[in-house]
Amino acid sequence: MAREVSKQHLEDWNRKQSLAEKMIPLIGSLYRGQSVVLRVFGHKIMNASTTAIVKAHRNGRLIVGEELEMQKSYDMLQIIAGMNLRQCRLDLGKLCHEFLNQNDHSDMQAFLDSRLAQLLGDSSDPDKESHDVVLYGFGRIGRILARLLIDRTGTGAKLRLRGVVVRAKGDIEKDLLKRAELLRRDSIHGEFDGAIQVDEKRRAIVANGNYIQFIYANSPSEIDYTEYGIKDALVVDNTGIWKDEAGLGQHTSCNGVSKALLTAPAKGDIKNIVYGINDDLIEASDTILCAASCTTNAIVPPLKVINDSFGILSGHVETIHSYTNDQNLIDNFHAADRRGRSAPLNMVITSTGAAKAVAKVLPDLAGKLTGNAIRVPTPNVSMAVMNLNLAKEVTREELNQLFQDISYHSDLQEQIGFTYSTEVVSSDLVGSTHAGVVDGGATIAEGTRVVLYVWYDNEAGYSNQVVRMMQKVVGLDMDSLSAS
Repeated sequence: MAREVSKQHLEDWNRKQSLAEKMIPLIGSLYRGQSVVLRVFGHKIMNASTTAIVKAHRNGRLIVGEELEMQKSYDMLQIIAGMNLRQCRLDLGKLCHEFLNQNDHSDMQAFLDSRLAQLLGDSSDPDKESHDVVLYGFGRIGRILARLLIDRTGTGAKLRLRGVVVRAKGDIEKDLLKRAELLRRDSIHGEFDGAIQVDEKRRAIVANGNYIQFIYANSPSEIDYTEYGIKDALVVDNTGIWKDEAGLGQHTSCNGVSKALLTAPAKGDIKNIVYGINDDLIEASDTILCAASCTTNAIVPPLKVINDSFGILSGHVETIHSYTNDQNLIDNFHAADRRGRSAPLNMVITSTGAAKAVAKVLPDLAGKLTGNAIRVPTPNVSMAVMNLNLAKEVTREELNQLFQDISYHSDLQEQIGFTYSTEVVSSDLVGSTHAGVVDGGATIAEGTRVVLYVWYDNEAGYSNQVVRMMQKVVGLDMDSLSAS
């Protein structure tokens, strides 16, 4: 009996793997050919392994109460692949579950014709030419952005990484080889998925077919991007050197540049945007914008959800943040308090402007929050602990249910993730694409006082938010299927 049960489980797994293998080319052709990004219960399945696709289907148990039958989703995927859809996002899991739970689910084609009518259109009609992107700086965020942009290359993304600007110092040929190696291998995020070649003569890197010009310069004023065939570019400044309009305006003064985006908190009147929350403020006429900080992107979405539902009277946000490059490896002089002490050996109390930055995105919370930060000896993944006093009472179960629903069934599902697991630790969140992930197992709620724990990959999660904002800035917002 036990051998028979074992055999059945293995046969079932092999069947699912086989179906996942058949799904992969359909998923790829939909993205590359029609700009359709597919998910299964919130999990992106483009470039996913067969095992990841199977796991995404099993995730239905958490979201809709049952595992999604892969044969049904494969049948639906085949029909979708034959439809003339314009650029959009679709959740195959939710769509298939909706079909299976209607009264008459005998005609899948008719269901999809009706359900996806709003997304039908000529996908080749929009401007086929991609939008040029230049990364100014190639540190932690710059290299992750490069990976994300290269991974999304195709008809769908329309954001093409054309150039990278780094400071000119020392042997440029040797520098270029080292930059390529840093892109190829990463101690935290693993090896680059693909092939990288170095064109030393032209000072360029070719990654998965993307020709990326490396430009060596000490300031934006030295660069004429049109000399490299770059035009109307969006420059993403990852250096943090300039944070005001005058400084960032150096980018937009360059030939070949139309807009600049800062990946750090800005000063002055520059719009600080947290994608998914206040990106409606972005206007076509904006030439300089800011994607706020990784911490601001992580805490603002859940703060908005809580404030909209229960009202926030006051609170404190403590950030437990991985150490960063601006700290010392061993004790040495540093202009900032405590940051001169060894980052890998100490927890270091420091300041953060994230709580004040919240008010720029959510004006209703101005003056209601305080904040501080502790840098800890981990290289990536941070946590925000939000201790809040509310206008209404709420239970732990109600709060967790709210965030689970938000993470699976709302417009904020890319920003807010959710986990019930009581075994999750920081390394489990490496590579998370969410701005933040609510840890439901740690939630505390007593009357009007709540404590919410939010994990965030301060590198990958933030970089995904930046890419989403980049798409919006250059007018490449993707349609999504409206709720049924």
